[in-house]
Amino acid sequence: MTAISIRNLDPDVKAKLRVRAAEHNRSMEAEIRAILVDAVAERPIGLFDAIRAISLEHGGVDLDVRRKDRRQRPVDLK
Repeated sequence: MTAISIRNLDPDVKAKLRVRAAEHNRSMEAEIRAILVDAVAERPIGLFDAIRAISLEHGGVDLDVRRKDRRQRPVDLK
């Protein structure tokens, strides 16, 4: 297992980590490990987010959405 040292950590951050760890009934080390695992976890994306990501790669999409004030003609199904 790899060991990581964190230098120059703000004392307020350390205090908040200690409180957060206590709230989750974990040691500070276990809490930090859980935070790091969650931070790098791949999240499944929905269809909307996938389409949006693809469109943003190509400059996005501008849609000209206008409200039609007139009613549509009824469709004759005969």
